[in-house]
Amino acid sequence: MNFKEYGDIKNNTIMLLHGGGLSWWNYRDEAEKLQNDFHVIIPILDGHSESDRDFTSIEDNAQEIIEYIANNFNGHIHLIGGLSLGGQILLEILAKKNDICDFAIIESALAMPMKVTQKMIKPAFSMSYGLISKKWFSKMQFNSLGIKKELFDDYYTDTCKITKENMIAFMEANSKYEIKDTLQDTKVRVLVIVGEKERPIMKKSADKINEKIGTSSIEVIPNYFHGELSINNPDRYISIMNELIAEKETKLNEVVVNNRNTTTLSSENNVEKSKGIRLEER
Repeated sequence: MNFKEYGDIKNNTIMLLHGGGLSWWNYRDEAEKLQNDFHVIIPILDGHSESDRDFTSIEDNAQEIIEYIANNFNGHIHLIGGLSLGGQILLEILAKKNDICDFAIIESALAMPMKVTQKMIKPAFSMSYGLISKKWFSKMQFNSLGIKKELFDDYYTDTCKITKENMIAFMEANSKYEIKDTLQDTKVRVLVIVGEKERPIMKKSADKINEKIGTSSIEVIPNYFHGELSINNPDRYISIMNELIAEKETKLNEVVVNNRNTTTLSSENNVEKSKGIRLEER
């Protein structure tokens, strides 16, 4: 697996997993804006443009990332975010290693298998794959995804480099993925995000993920379609990320203050008790 890196490795590390059929540029704006404060890593998922191997499964991608974090960061980083296919890989990572990061943002991840869709993928792509290199067809697909216009050249260039076999492989994996029972054991603070205008199955998936993870919360973003947050609105994505991190820091500070207050009260009580003992002795 290949990786794009931004920022100083001495800072807290954030990893962002792009969506299926996209590439590292999915999170390029976020990485450029975060690089002064964080060390940002964007893996290029298997089977995509600039990757070093074919796509086999969501589980294999998850294991590669777990091993990368183990080998380079002692098995733990600050935050992992993932969109769509990247979100499913993140779910698998959390299910395999329950303490791999402090925070996770799962955006628009399908968690309910679509059996009919899965059966249609291979014949549909076998017939239409040749059209992908046609700019008019690619632009029509691009517009249907609602991605901001300035990313078209990246989208067109990289989509043309994805083989038919890889495209079918990750699309089928996406449509049949099921979350694992061990996901409920994660210790990571998780935020589940879905757009208000996404398909009903995506909203049901978000609810299912949120119910499975005891340390999670869910946010439905008004007027947003699939993937629109991280792809088209990097400033808002970063704002949500910072709020998630700050939330835990606030709670930790409250715990410290409460502990100090408890210690002070305990000390005061001990003083009063000792005074009482001295009075009785007299």
